[in-house]
This record gives sequence, structure tokens and C-alpha cells, in this order.
Amino acid sequence: MTVKRKLKKKTRRKIRFIPVIRNVYLRWTLRIILYFVAITVGWVIVLRFINPPITWLMIQRGFERQSDGKAWKITKKWVRYEDLSDNLKRAAIAGEDARFMEHWGLDRAAIANAYQRNKDGGRLRGGSTISQQTAKNVFLWPRRSWIRKGFETYFTLLIEFFWGKKRILEVYLNVIETGDGLYGAEAAAQHYHGKSAQSLTKRQAALLIAVLPNPRRWSPAKPTAFINRKANTIVRYMEYSKIP
Repeated sequence: MTVKRKLKKKTRRKIRFIPVIRNVYLRWTLRIILYFVAITVGWVIVLRFINPPITWLMIQRGFERQSDGKAWKITKKWVRYEDLSDNLKRAAIAGEDARFMEHWGLDRAAIANAYQRNKDGGRLRGGSTISQQTAKNVFLWPRRSWIRKGFETYFTLLIEFFWGKKRILEVYLNVIETGDGLYGAEAAAQHYHGKSAQSLTKRQAALLIAVLPNPRRWSPAKPTAFINRKANTIVRYMEYSKIP
């Protein structure tokens, strides 16, 4: 074999070698993406029919109670969508996400308003929809970060597609934190009002929703002036709230 042929052979090997390395990385990247999509889509589809047994936030709050010297407490009871008071459904939409029936999980107007308010130095607030809050509560961890926000958007779009509005609202009202160790509307209704979430009046439903930004600080049983004003506003807008 001549020197010229040897050089050509080495050159061919080098040319082939570079794409092989790239294809391996690309192949593994695509494989990881496909596995992630398959697992997460499967997870979302399963929870379309099976109620989430527990959330990350519930576990975290349980450990926080123990670190404060309190007993472990997770009080919750699942109630089907049909058995939840329409007053509660309307109050949730009026108080948390007025365009719930119109958007596809992300309310661009609310996000833009929240961004502008935060930019102008006003009180920090988010633009999260009921769908986003549900995705965060069921699938993700509580701590804020851009990574979590990205996953939150991804899961929000998935549940909008695979669950629909009715299931999203049902899950939301059953997993939200409603007090110290309390989760879901039924546990809150029993604790604060001594009745089922099926029997809540407009005022009682509005009070439960009004404290949601910080249910461990505020109580529907002892509303502050701020909570009373907020509940009154929710009651006024409830009649305009469409529910799935």
C-alpha cells in the first residue's frame, strides 16, 4: 500500500469519526427527550382518571410542622366535581382566574399585567392561572425558579389538552392548601364552617377562596378587613363566572 493510499484511508476515517460522535450525542439527547415526554404524558393521562393521592407541598408542609414541634398533619377528603358546590366553583374562577374558560392554560394578559406591576415596584404578584396552579401543585415542587416555571408551563399545556377544564377545576379544588395541614375544599369547609363543600353559600365559598394566597396566615372563620373586602368582590363577580 502506497503512502498516498494510506493518507486517503486515514482521512476517510477522520471524516467518518466526527459525525459518529455527533450522532451518538444526538441519539442520546433524542432518546432522553422521548423518554421524558412518554413518562410525563403517561403520568398526566393516568391522573386524568386517578385522583392524585398526595402532593409535594403536602409532604413539605408535614415536615415543616414536625420541625416546629407540631404533629404531622395532612387533612383532606376528595369530593367529585359533581358534588362540589357551584358557588365554590364560581368563587374560584371569580377570585383566582376570571378568564379560566377562555385561555389554554396561560393568561397572557394576566402575565403581562403582573410583569408590569412588578417592574413598576408594586407588590410582587404572579399571573398564574388555575391551570398553572394545578400543574404546579400536582406535578412539581413549591420553590420558585425559572426551571420550575418552565416545567410548570409544559405540564399546564398537557393538562389542558388531556384533562380539560372540568377535571382541572376538580383537581384544583381538591389539592389546594386551605389552612395549616388542610388541603382541598372539603377539609376547609368541614373545619371552618362545619359543613360539606357541597353546601357552601356564596359568602362562605368566597371567604375560602379569598384566603388562598396565604391560607396559613388568614382564616375564613376570622376574616380581616382585607379578606372581607376581597370576599365581597368575589361574591359580586360570581354571577358572571362561567363554570365547566
